[in-house]
Amino acid sequence: MIPFHASRGVAKQIELPLFAFMGQVRMRIRNLAYVSLMALALAGCNDALDTASIDLSKVTNKVEQPLPSRILADMTKKGMDRNSPIMIRIFKEEGAMEILKANQSNRFEVIASYSICAWSGRLGPKVKEGDRQAPEGFYMLTPANLNPNSKYYLAINTGFPNRYDAANGRTGNNLMIHGACSSSGCYSMTDQQVLEIYAFARDAFKGGQKAIQLEAFPFRMTAENMWKHRLSPNIDFWKMLKVGYDNFEVTKRPPEVEVCEKKYVFNQQASGQFNAGGKCPVMTTPPALQVALANYDKQYQTDYAAATKKYSDMAWYDPTEAERKAVVAKQRKGHDLAYAPTGTALAAGKMMKVADLESMMSNQSAQQIARGGTVASPTTTASIRLATAAPDATAQQTGGPLVAANIPANVPIPTANPMVPGPAVNPLAYAQNPDVETAQTEQAKKPPFWKFWAKSE
Repeated sequence: MIPFHASRGVAKQIELPLFAFMGQVRMRIRNLAYVSLMALALAGCNDALDTASIDLSKVTNKVEQPLPSRILADMTKKGMDRNSPIMIRIFKEEGAMEILKANQSNRFEVIASYSICAWSGRLGPKVKEGDRQAPEGFYMLTPANLNPNSKYYLAINTGFPNRYDAANGRTGNNLMIHGACSSSGCYSMTDQQVLEIYAFARDAFKGGQKAIQLEAFPFRMTAENMWKHRLSPNIDFWKMLKVGYDNFEVTKRPPEVEVCEKKYVFNQQASGQFNAGGKCPVMTTPPALQVALANYDKQYQTDYAAATKKYSDMAWYDPTEAERKAVVAKQRKGHDLAYAPTGTALAAGKMMKVADLESMMSNQSAQQIARGGTVASPTTTASIRLATAAPDATAQQTGGPLVAANIPANVPIPTANPMVPGPAVNPLAYAQNPDVETAQTEQAKKPPFWKFWAKSE
């Protein structure tokens, strides 16, 4: 038997390691709780940590609210000046808005990315007032587009309708990027998100930027996405937008955007003035830039062929707004009735057999007509049959920019350094007349478009 005084010593020896062990358990519990809280903060596209750090109740001047220190630190790491130019890109399908900022090399890269809280309608451009469609295209934002007194916390007018929209008879107004998470044709963010987006624009304007380019796309215009959406009646419009998309992917700078013959043209040196509804002037693209785009397109062609093989008899079903709202219905709990988030089309949509998609769209159209409505399906039965019965060889081959094989015979194919960044060869860049080469020679004397951005090139 152990003496009493000895047993107390033994007990003390046991107690010390037990106390340390229990301390470790408590520490692990605290860590697990912290991890759980982090996971909860990351759950849901509208409550991500990228905006949770802003406590709106402590914002005393929302118009002058500085960007968070984490963003400023990231700017420094990426070689960006706080007041350097920005651009904005929107991708409807994945519900993403990106802020890109110029670094010291005058190349634009992503500095912030946000999940769009709500956008209305389906993929495709806005056509008329009241269609609830969020716009797609290229828009220029000036300081006048900023609305510090918006009833939706803060707002930035997209500038719809632009010259392209007006030339094509598209109507609508007050299409905004704003807070409050409720949309009737706008791109609606959370209040925390729009506070940061507004600050990005404000700082860029303070730095001397005259206009911020907003590029709104239906989706990232990859070869696979272009194939998936090849049956949409919007595909020709999207191919036109893709030329501008490719310009940025190659140059990493916002393209110069003009409109003539009711079409967008990008990075063109012209012999005359552009008229949105009139005939295009003779236009040229810097030869080195043509080569750069041709090299870019080679990879695109390879990827498009792979997508064709992967999804040979399939196409994408673009979900309705109601279907997108259904996937995030739980997020409305605890908010007022005006709060109406929409899920991403990627979450609500799906790839389908073309035959099944045709049947589904036919049934939806019949039901809509039975209810006394009009058919406004983004992928109609007629368009599916047309695309599958008599596909256009050129469109099916690339779905993208013009390549060397499509360039008129009187235009020489340049052999400059393929690493020089440049825009796509635009379908409207070549005039079929005997004076085209003379006009191109004259235009060659003008400085390349990228001189606008570069300080020492």
